[in-house]
Amino acid sequence: MTAQYGPHRFSAGEYGSEHTDEFRNAEFVVRDLRGAKFRDCDLSNVKIIDAALVDVDVSGYVEKFVINGIDVTEYVETELDRRHPERVQLRELQTADDFRAMWDTIERLWSDTTTRAERLLESARHERVDGEWSFVETLRHLVFIADAWASRTILDEPSPYHPLALPQSWYSDADAIALGMDLDAQPSYAEILKVRGDRMATIRRIVDDLADEDLGRPCTRSPAPGYPEGDRPVWECLAVVMEEECEHHRYATRDLAVLESR
Repeated sequence: MTAQYGPHRFSAGEYGSEHTDEFRNAEFVVRDLRGAKFRDCDLSNVKIIDAALVDVDVSGYVEKFVINGIDVTEYVETELDRRHPERVQLRELQTADDFRAMWDTIERLWSDTTTRAERLLESARHERVDGEWSFVETLRHLVFIADAWASRTILDEPSPYHPLALPQSWYSDADAIALGMDLDAQPSYAEILKVRGDRMATIRRIVDDLADEDLGRPCTRSPAPGYPEGDRPVWECLAVVMEEECEHHRYATRDLAVLESR
């Protein structure tokens, strides 16, 4: 096996989300944007000139991030890899054994983090920190990821989406409802943990049965509202699931630390 399998990045625009080009090529001159928030936005090729950036917090996919003429991208990536070594492991996926080992790591990370979350009050597990998803909402989203990329795509199940699954924020409400998701659901932590455990077991079964020759098998994606059509190889589907697991684990532990400090 010589090819290197790694995560694939998607943007909201790739899925035809509404209003993605409303401010494309817009110019803001002498405007007060203090306190502004940009969520799920494509900021590629943005140029900020003579601005005051004080106490600015940026998260997301970063490539060639230049501040005052200095490209800080490599520093950021290196520091993230140091703090979260699972990122390095994710980029080095090549064989079926690598995917199994990666899932071992993900199971361990979430086991430890779930133990932390269970020390909190039930209300805290539903609390959003700075507008980000709560711990329960994060688990609901990872159910959606498993349903979309494992059950729907790899296993080709006709009705893979659990009612408690939570799609991306830009996902059309109508499309989510058409797929059987209940966006108004307010499950308890115990309820979503049970569904989450079932989905993690599905991924475990897939990787345990995985052979190197399976990685390139094309998966024909059955039609689903609001989602791109087309074949995806098994390795890419699993890589997306595992990247989502790692990234949302990073967000979840960040917010857990805030909740614990309270």
